[in-house]
Amino acid sequence: MVNQELLDILACPQCKGPVLLNEAGDGLVCNTCHLLYEIRDDIPVMLVDEAKPVDELT
Repeated sequence: MVNQELLDILACPQCKGPVLLNEAGDGLVCNTCHLLYEIRDDIPVMLVDEAKPVDELT
């Protein structure tokens, strides 16, 4: 699980907006860019090139 302090300071690398933990707890979603940043081994992968598009936002 990602530390809440870390979640509070993380921002989308593309738009610099807030990111939210998805329902499954395995990624961070940017509602502005419609991107999902995966969390691997409890580390968010905040790279735009590795982000996945999100059709339905949480």
